[in-house]
Amino acid sequence: MFKKTFILLGMCILFICLNSTPTSAQKVRGVTETEILVGQWGPQTGPAAGWGAVARGTDLFFKIVNEEGGIHGRKIRYFLRDDSYQPAKTKAIAKEFVEDIGVFAVIGGVGVATGMSVRDYLMENNVFWFGPVTGVYEWIRPFQKYLFAMYPLYDDEIYTLTGYFYEKLGLKKIAVFYQNDSYGKQGLLGVERYLKEKNSTPVAKVSAEVTDRDLSTHALKLKESGAEASIMITNPSHAALILMECAKIGFKPQWGTSNTLSDAPFMLQITKGLWAGMIHSNFIEDPDSNHPLMIKYRGYHKKYAPQERWGVFYIAGILFAEPFVEGLKRVGKNLNTETLMKALEELKDFRGIGGPITYSPNDRQGAKHLWYGKVRPDGKIEKITDWIKVTKW
Repeated sequence: MFKKTFILLGMCILFICLNSTPTSAQKVRGVTETEILVGQWGPQTGPAAGWGAVARGTDLFFKIVNEEGGIHGRKIRYFLRDDSYQPAKTKAIAKEFVEDIGVFAVIGGVGVATGMSVRDYLMENNVFWFGPVTGVYEWIRPFQKYLFAMYPLYDDEIYTLTGYFYEKLGLKKIAVFYQNDSYGKQGLLGVERYLKEKNSTPVAKVSAEVTDRDLSTHALKLKESGAEASIMITNPSHAALILMECAKIGFKPQWGTSNTLSDAPFMLQITKGLWAGMIHSNFIEDPDSNHPLMIKYRGYHKKYAPQERWGVFYIAGILFAEPFVEGLKRVGKNLNTETLMKALEELKDFRGIGGPITYSPNDRQGAKHLWYGKVRPDGKIEKITDWIKVTKW
């Protein structure tokens, strides 16, 4: 009797072991013994195509990581898709990433409307999302367990820029040209918040839809406001259009803008030189700097992507991926969404090619520092501040 019971017990234990092993080995979506599957969408075509370089820069960075041996025996397998800055396409891509490919994480992703169209879907499916390429509150409020924001907040960025115009340059009459979405509106909020503290308001608030192609009336409204300075929070195509329309009617204020348009050589090209004199913030070291990592990345760029222009938008794709990879390294071999989350929550003052990045269990806004500069006619940036903390909490 004892022998029979012992045999049955042994068979039960063997059955449990055999059936539990495959499940535990396969339970982490997008992670195998040799690969980590990561996806990103970005506008390779359409009105925001200039920002499409971000996703291609990430591709370069992952190639570097893989060439250097990967992460704890795993290589990153990267999937890049073009959403043309259209939320409907972003939704289809997110569904492909989750249900067809089965990615472990999404990284980057340009656009507020595009990102918001899939944020809840990604979170409901426990997909790790690192570094949406926009600086809006929607990524951190309400708190999302598996969403780590990287981009500096537009509100704080533009608040600080407005203060520079008002206090340092003595320009009190400030107008705003903004994209009519959360991106533009949160930049506008920064202007209004600063001016309210000075018992003032913008002399004009002129909005444009992404689909607008004639900005002549917008330019006229800005001119009629009598603005001494004008701040734009918009996409590259509209930035070029509004400058050209303003030039036609002789409106030449001091212009300022977000770091979203900080690729000076590119912007000089598409504005036919009108970008010279623009003041904007910067979230990354100068592309031609002697920063050790920048030198390293330039070398790999020549090897893997010589056809790509070495500019801010492209390099941003590296910047947004650096802390993500650092988190993967800190996790070790036991990678899943929980272990990566905990590793990133312990990241403090991490430095890649941008400002310091810090997270905590209660703070998902990683970047809080920027520096400001003025565009020279040759495309170089004249630094007017050092790195400064614009988000105070």
